Amino acid sequence: MNYILFDGTVRNQLLPFTYTRPVADIRVGILTIREKWELYLDTTTTTVTEDYLSDKYPMVELEENVMLNASYLPNSELVELIIGLKSNQAIFKGEDVIAFYTTDTQEEVDFETYEAIEFDNDITKIEHTWDIFSKNGEVIQQDFDLLTDGRKSQPIPASNNVIAPENIFLEEGAKLEFATLNASAGPIYIGKKAEIMEGSLVRGPLALCDNATLKLGTKIYGPTTVGPHSKVGGEVNNSVLFGYSNKGHDGFLGNSVIGEWCNLGADTNNSNLKNNYVEVKLWDYETERFAKTGLQFCGLMMGDHSKCGINTMFNTGTVIGVNANVFGSGFPRNFVPSYSWGGASGFTTYLASKAFEVAKVVMARRGIEFSTQDEAILTQVFEDTKKYRKS
Repeated sequence: MNYILFDGTVRNQLLPFTYTRPVADIRVGILTIREKWELYLDTTTTTVTEDYLSDKYPMVELEENVMLNASYLPNSELVELIIGLKSNQAIFKGEDVIAFYTTDTQEEVDFETYEAIEFDNDITKIEHTWDIFSKNGEVIQQDFDLLTDGRKSQPIPASNNVIAPENIFLEEGAKLEFATLNASAGPIYIGKKAEIMEGSLVRGPLALCDNATLKLGTKIYGPTTVGPHSKVGGEVNNSVLFGYSNKGHDGFLGNSVIGEWCNLGADTNNSNLKNNYVEVKLWDYETERFAKTGLQFCGLMMGDHSKCGINTMFNTGTVIGVNANVFGSGFPRNFVPSYSWGGASGFTTYLASKAFEVAKVVMARRGIEFSTQDEAILTQVFEDTKKYRKS
């Protein structure tokens, strides 16, 4: 069977992260949503997404296909139902379609003609940006169970101070010495060639993905994910870094989501709680206004390729778009559009050509080419976000 992940109705609620990727390629827990589905199904998947993303994330349609709603995370009960899907059958959760069967000759899908199978069990859905960090603890546990089932961890070096070692898993090549790991409140997963440097204090749940690094004396309060090839220092609480991003120095990051290829300057701090303890609101791209999150703790949402200078201060519930460069004293506003250059004193447009020059250098340092597909995607983001910039 051929499996295709589709964005569903939540794409606009997951901006700015879905400006540069399908919903399926959001990282939450240890793995991306796509990686979870592919492990459960034991096969590769393709994607139905926005036209401008489709060159990099194409769809492959075969004679028989099952379409999967990428905002839902797989579990064994759901996957069992999906594997058994037949012609004109669909799986629903309330009014939401989770999966349905199609053929390459089918011109349209009319769910009124489908046999509806209701999925009654609990399932995790990612439908808002803040779900990525607020549901991260439960998803780290799910991924930890999936990845470690029937496997044995590499030994934990004796120099480390460890609580609940049965909840700690080291992949091959993981390095850690003279660190404190407390996995009593949740698992700690240390990926291939990941490193925890001396003096670090970690309280799980933590997902330190392949080739990621916790620098000297880092303090981690779970649930936190440090994506592949990312470097983290200072103090981090309940945050997700997708990958290839750096918070390499002191400063606090809490209840936040950081996309790929981002860099937080030394002593960057974000607020995750308002002084009056009221519910935090975040910029909503769909309504183009600030919307309630239902959360008392909510920090920084930063899109891909964005950067900030040393000593940057972010207010509670700040949304930064793609390819923004924030610097200077004072608090920048709570919504910084993509391709903005400046800070509290004001912003100008960060020219796409200049942003691409930086992206090429940054990616080349990690041995990755800034491709024509990447440039096309980021060019479209520049055009789509013009309306939010004043200059």
